[in-house]
Amino acid sequence: MYIKDYFKKDKSIISFEIFPPKKDAPVEGVLEASKLMADMKPSYMSITYGAGGTSRDNTVSLSSYVQNELGITALSHLTCVGTKKEELPRMLRELKDNNVTNILALRGDFPEGGENMPLHYKHASNLIEEIKKTGDFCVGGACYPEGHLESDNVYIDMENLKYKVDAGVDFLVSQLFFDNSVFFNFLYRAAAKGINVPIDAGIMPVTSKKQIKRMCALSGSALTPKYKSILDKYYDKPESLEKAGIAYATDQIIDLIANGVSGIHLYTMNKPEIAGAIMKNLEGII
Repeated sequence: MYIKDYFKKDKSIISFEIFPPKKDAPVEGVLEASKLMADMKPSYMSITYGAGGTSRDNTVSLSSYVQNELGITALSHLTCVGTKKEELPRMLRELKDNNVTNILALRGDFPEGGENMPLHYKHASNLIEEIKKTGDFCVGGACYPEGHLESDNVYIDMENLKYKVDAGVDFLVSQLFFDNSVFFNFLYRAAAKGINVPIDAGIMPVTSKKQIKRMCALSGSALTPKYKSILDKYYDKPESLEKAGIAYATDQIIDLIANGVSGIHLYTMNKPEIAGAIMKNLEGII
C-alpha cells in the first residue's frame, strides 16, 4: 500500500523509524526489535540509510523483512549521498522486486571525511524527480520545522521544501522537535507557500542526556525550558529520566492529534520498550 493513502483515512496515523545494523554487525537484535514494534501495528515503518549509503544492503534486506515477513508497509530510505545515476535504476528494481514501493528520498549524511565527495544528485529534489519518473513509487521527503542546519534562514529552507514538493513528493516527514508551537508555525508557513501534501510530525522520546545533546547537535532542534528542567532534575536518575521522556513525548503527541495533525512519526532508536510505553499511553487516542 502507498503511504500517501494512509493519510486519506479519518484518524491520525502513527509510524516508527528503525535503523539497520552496520554493514558487518549482527542483524538478529534489529530483527527482533522490528518484530516487537510490528506487533504494535504501526501504519508503516521507515528504515534508515547509513552515512554515505554504508548500510544500503542492510536497508534493503530489512525493508523487505518488514514488508514481506512482518506485513507492515516499509518506507525505505534512499539518499543522494552514495547514489550514482547509473546505479539508481538497479536500486529501484531491487526495491520493487522486494515489494517495497515507498521511498523516503533524502540528501543524506556524508561519511566521515567525505564532505567534499561529488554528488550525482545534488539535492533531494533531483533524486525525487528521477524516482518519480518510474511512476511506481510513493515518495516521501524530509522537512525541518526549525530550518535545515545548512540553510541560511527558514525562508530559504521553505523555498527549498517547495522545490521538493513540486518535484513530486507525496508526503513529508519532519525532523524531530520538542516545541509543538514551532511545528504549528511551520505548518502555517508551509500552507501559505502552497505546500499541501500530508506532513508527519517527527517525535523522539529522548531518554538520556547524552542522547539529547547528540540529537540536538545533529538536527538543530531547540530544547524547551520544560525539557531542560526535566534533564536537570533527572540527570543522574536514568529510570526516572526515561519515564519523563516518555511522558513528554506522549504529551506532545496528544497535543498534536488534538490540533488535527494527521500523522506522528516516532524516532524509536530501535527501542521497542519505549515505543510500546508510548503506544500504551495512546490507547483510545489514536
